[in-house]
Amino acid sequence: MGVVAERLLWKMKLLQELSSSLNRLFLFELYDGNRVEAVYYRGDTLCVSTQAGCAIGCPFCLSGKDGLLRNLSAEEVILQYELLKDRLEIKGIAFAGIGEPLMNWEAVEKAFWNFKRLGLRVSFYTTGYPVKKLRQLLALPHRGVSISVHSVKEETRKRLLPYAGSLEDLIQTLREELSNLPLRKRKKISLAYLLLRGVNDTEEELKDFAMLVKSLGVSATLLRYNQTAEGFKDVEDWEYEKAFLLLRSYGIRVTLSNRFRKDALGGCGTLVANRSIIKC
Repeated sequence: MGVVAERLLWKMKLLQELSSSLNRLFLFELYDGNRVEAVYYRGDTLCVSTQAGCAIGCPFCLSGKDGLLRNLSAEEVILQYELLKDRLEIKGIAFAGIGEPLMNWEAVEKAFWNFKRLGLRVSFYTTGYPVKKLRQLLALPHRGVSISVHSVKEETRKRLLPYAGSLEDLIQTLREELSNLPLRKRKKISLAYLLLRGVNDTEEELKDFAMLVKSLGVSATLLRYNQTAEGFKDVEDWEYEKAFLLLRSYGIRVTLSNRFRKDALGGCGTLVANRSIIKC
């Protein structure tokens, strides 16, 4: 166990591990009784949480169903790695667990530089809010940033990400910041689109998304929905493939949801939902 872990062990303890054929999920309890999860996937990457709860309020995601409970300290973010590094081969960190990393930026940035000093590659998954912090994130020597858009219609995005700020502000910020980045760094930026049946899956909406991606000179990530909340449904396999081919037809690079993201244990939107099967 590392020095940081020894000093902060009283702040966090590992309660339980759950494993599937793809992912390993670790449930931690903080000193105040709050709980967070970290997920080990792809055989080399640890997905860490940055908040207990989440303030964005996405209705399709159960990770923030109780709202924001509190921010994690930088030490609590780091400790998720420290408590697991001796049992796992961790080469990368993904700020992609519970919480919006930009809403806890001071702690997240401090943890980022700690991970970089350890030689770990670090990536981010964010809604891009608040945009002032997004500007700072894009300037970091990260391995990649995926920004959740999910719709280019303001009213639809507001429904899906109620407290993630305005789409107009996000797009304007991206246009300003990306224009100053070299091509090699722009290639590390992706706009994520969670395909939901009857919500944002029309050809017109997908075309508008593709045009936005193309105009920004970034790539797209087309996500599949892990069924966690009532009122939202995943598309069929053929519909997902059709959407992928449609986006590709507009000359943009598109990444598909991999099997780790679709796994019921620790996949996108499934954190917290898994606690119902964890008995402690």
